[in-house]
Amino acid sequence: MFPGENQDSGLLRPYHSTLVLLQRLADVCMIVLAHVLAVRLYDGAVWEPAYTVAATSAGLVFMFAAEAFGLYRGFRGVPLRNELTRVWAAWAIVVAGLLLAAFALKQSATYSRVANFIWFIGAPTFVSIVRMAARLALKEARRRGLNTRRVAIVGMTEMGERVAKRIRETPWLGMELDGVYEDRALERCHEVRTSVAGFSGNFAMLIQRAKEGKLDAIYMCLPLKAEPRVNELLRQLADTTASVYYVPDFYAFDLLHGRWSQLGEIPLVSVFETPFQGTDGWLKRAEDIVLGSLALAVAGIPMLFIAIGVKLTSKGPVFFRQRRYGLNGEVIDVLKFRSMTVMENDDNVKQATKNDARITRFGAFLRRTSLDELPQLLHVVSGSMSLVGPRPHAVAHNELYRKRIHGYMLRHKVKPGLTGWAQVNGWRGETDTLEKMEKRIEHDLDYIRRWNLLFDLKIVFMTFFSRSVHANAR
Repeated sequence: MFPGENQDSGLLRPYHSTLVLLQRLADVCMIVLAHVLAVRLYDGAVWEPAYTVAATSAGLVFMFAAEAFGLYRGFRGVPLRNELTRVWAAWAIVVAGLLLAAFALKQSATYSRVANFIWFIGAPTFVSIVRMAARLALKEARRRGLNTRRVAIVGMTEMGERVAKRIRETPWLGMELDGVYEDRALERCHEVRTSVAGFSGNFAMLIQRAKEGKLDAIYMCLPLKAEPRVNELLRQLADTTASVYYVPDFYAFDLLHGRWSQLGEIPLVSVFETPFQGTDGWLKRAEDIVLGSLALAVAGIPMLFIAIGVKLTSKGPVFFRQRRYGLNGEVIDVLKFRSMTVMENDDNVKQATKNDARITRFGAFLRRTSLDELPQLLHVVSGSMSLVGPRPHAVAHNELYRKRIHGYMLRHKVKPGLTGWAQVNGWRGETDTLEKMEKRIEHDLDYIRRWNLLFDLKIVFMTFFSRSVHANAR
């Protein structure tokens, strides 16, 4: 994890609840309502079937985009500003899609520009207002003592402290912390800060309070190895009416985009998994096709001049193909503009270094500006690469570092990218020490854990405007 990042982000995705369904319906209703009002307000325009198609399409696309931005994973612990930013970002995807569809289908003249402009501003405004109102209503209800629950934590452990801290920091959840209970000697336990929670007694006292009806919920934060203690405590708590929740310490497993799933009726938790399944996979592919195609259209003419420059400044082919690992560790050929006098693609590939004699003068400019990577836009559109993802390494380097760095091959749970989280943070270029490669892999895995569509757009923005991107280019 990195300083300042929310460590709970992306750890586990809970089952969708009825509240999530209501939230989706509310969002769609606000989008449709904004469209109806926009059409009515603009000179009393008549509602036509084309408007129904537009409103329905916008609602459906917004739900997919909002899911990708994490708007339906609950707002607990999420600042209001972050939630509203995601609302407007998701709506921006909808607007772009509608405009592109109208242009491609030659239906632009069917819709009123003024009414659409009002709708494009009104819809996210309405959605934001409803979400703010829901937050305020819930906070006020909990502040007045409505729907509050008195809870206890079992286990003076790091996870127990995390749960207590979350309860203290989120009073609108309506939970009143009774304290932490533990039956081990205190010197053997994790030292929980008194500002977070205090020690309230042993398990016998916990059970007694639960039997007296003084506890509504109990969070068991004991380690997995404490199974005998857990079973005995559960047996005794079965004689109470308290709700009991077991909080497994999944952080001990260093989950890679962990989520709940099922095998038939058997509940499962993924330990190492790709984030691009189902809806997220379709959104990621749509992002690559749309943004990759636009980038390729813009870069087409510059790529022609670069090809001429490569040919005129040194002997050899314009392009260089190198074998690299792609999705699921499959070997792919990655295309680049040739920037060296050699074409190394065997089991011993030497990384480029500062003032490397193999680099041509024109190639040095291409590498410094990353223009040598532009042909990989073809891979992005065709599907073997993504616009954003871990940068692909030569096969020889993969075989070397997979033996030295724990979790190295997990970066191949997603497609390699033209740009990535490690690169925009300055971890690119020569990895002359193991520590440099470890930092690159650390950022790659962090990207997979935290992925959402907004994060991808942030990385694309940083690729163009962050000074760190070209800091270590060779």
